Amino acid sequence: MFTTNRYDVTGWPVGDPTEDVGEVINSIIADIRGRQTVPDDEGRGKPGAVIYLPPGDYRLRTQVLIDISFLRIEGSGHGFSSSSIRFNVPDADVPDLHELWPGGSRVLVDLPPADGDDEAGGAAFLVARSGNPRISSVEFVGFCIDGLRFAADSSGLLPQNTYVNGRTGIYVADANDSFRVNGMGFVYLEHALTIHHADALSVHDNFIAECGSCVELRGWGQASKITDNLIGAGFRGYSIYAENHGGLLVTSNNVFPRGASSVHFDGVSRSSVANNRFHSFYPGMVVLARGSSENLVGGNHFLRDLEPWTPFLGVDNGRDDGFGLLRIEGANNSVIGNHFSEVVDGAALRPPGEPPVIVRLAEGGGNYVATNHTVAIDLPATSGDSAVSAQVGALLSTGASAPLAVTTVLVDPASSGNTILDSGADAEVVADRLANAVRPTPGKGM
Repeated sequence: MFTTNRYDVTGWPVGDPTEDVGEVINSIIADIRGRQTVPDDEGRGKPGAVIYLPPGDYRLRTQVLIDISFLRIEGSGHGFSSSSIRFNVPDADVPDLHELWPGGSRVLVDLPPADGDDEAGGAAFLVARSGNPRISSVEFVGFCIDGLRFAADSSGLLPQNTYVNGRTGIYVADANDSFRVNGMGFVYLEHALTIHHADALSVHDNFIAECGSCVELRGWGQASKITDNLIGAGFRGYSIYAENHGGLLVTSNNVFPRGASSVHFDGVSRSSVANNRFHSFYPGMVVLARGSSENLVGGNHFLRDLEPWTPFLGVDNGRDDGFGLLRIEGANNSVIGNHFSEVVDGAALRPPGEPPVIVRLAEGGGNYVATNHTVAIDLPATSGDSAVSAQVGALLSTGASAPLAVTTVLVDPASSGNTILDSGADAEVVADRLANAVRPTPGKGM
């Protein structure tokens, strides 16, 4: 149905949205472009349009190219459901499953594999328009983008667990302003959301999980936010990645384990990582790399434990426990009021016999680390075949444990002029006291 700049893919006369919704949406965009041709008509311009996907499954065999501003593509439900659990269920249990696939307003990405690392070529939705003004106010709201299946690789893992298939959900190639990705579901994509040169971007209240990498902000950007998302990448990728950004707000996200990093900043400055819950099976949960400076990491909860689900036992991100849960390679960052829980089997630490590092200041200087609390527990590892029961059981395990020796703050010789206050006992803070200001957390009787 078409009513003055609002389109329904099931009522459009070109193509069949169940067989190729890409063809349908491209035809609609061509119609919008053909009707809205005048940039200025006595103060009236190009208002854009809404494209609606009712609840249902829509196979996408043709890439959608978006080159107009003020376009909103919306559905009626993000439809996320765990494909990883479904693919790892024993065959005998499949007939008893209530559902097999994600639902809601669901786009099934069925593009041919992209060549090499051509993420744009493998994208369901490609946003590309150069020139001025920048493309603006494109919104993706309330539907699911499903990459369907992962592919075999050289890892030796079952194909459904590799996080590799050459498919991207949304790829924004050019400079953009005021984009919104809200209430979406992304599942089984090698790259869920990749955006270059973002200004005032909002990635809010999405469910982005079981993807190789989830949110990637590349090139450069400013004044954007990643907030209130449920999110979790694969062991090779990032849950949240940003490079050369300023004024980025990462807050109130619940980040699931298995991503190589929960947050990885590369050359990011004057930004905030605050009030998030991070859970990881590996070191390197939050990394401020390549001179990332003047950032605030505050009020977050970090939980590091070990992988409990049988299909992924033995899989990690390649980092040893000396890398640090939070690693900083930059200057004048503030790390304030965070809670760190290191709950691992001491026998599984790498290298053996070395205490794991919580906060590592690897490079730079002038960093301020204050009033952080670390709980370190040596808990025997457990595992199970059920993703839910194994994970919940591990989260709630507090008995039969012992204290675990840790280094709460490690300052490398390449970093100096830092201030470390009340973030670990004297023996737990390893730093040159002549090159850094250190006040240990007081113990009993002190």
